[in-house]
Amino acid sequence: AAAHAPRIHDGKISVGESNVRWCSDGFEISCHNREKVRVAFSLDCCDREAMSWVATTKGISSELIRDLMLQALEDRFGAVEGAPHPIEWLTDNGSCYTAQNTRSFAKDIGLKPLTTAICSPQSNGMAESFVKTFKRDYVAFGDLSDARTVMAQLPKWFDHYNEVHPHSALKYLSPRMFWRGI
Repeated sequence: AAAHAPRIHDGKISVGESNVRWCSDGFEISCHNREKVRVAFSLDCCDREAMSWVATTKGISSELIRDLMLQALEDRFGAVEGAPHPIEWLTDNGSCYTAQNTRSFAKDIGLKPLTTAICSPQSNGMAESFVKTFKRDYVAFGDLSDARTVMAQLPKWFDHYNEVHPHSALKYLSPRMFWRGI
């Protein structure tokens, strides 16, 4: 694999406009029957919308991350071959993000892959904050009986987060309210 230039965390993840920087990360939901659901998502670093997500009971693969990227692109721009301008794609150093085929695909569709500094999860603080919020406000109150039940609830949880969940950084609007300029 090619060496990657080190990235220094400058403390600022958010940007002033939508579709300038997107971030992505993943998390795990433990079910009562000991199954695990693994979720990866993408957020816009301005309006904080969870533009796309994928879930599996297996590991998050580079193929799933490529699907996630394409879903985010289609969410924002419709059925296009690539972004209308370069968009930063900020992630941690997980193998699904740093795989050569993931990075090549990102570049092919107009995303500029950036990774956080190693051992610096705060470098992707917006994604980390989303995980904390999602687990606190949705997973903690969900039916966690088994993976199938959890996965059936995910669309509703992501939709509620995007449509209703207020954010202090967005003047207490939800991501989609902010995105629509409401």
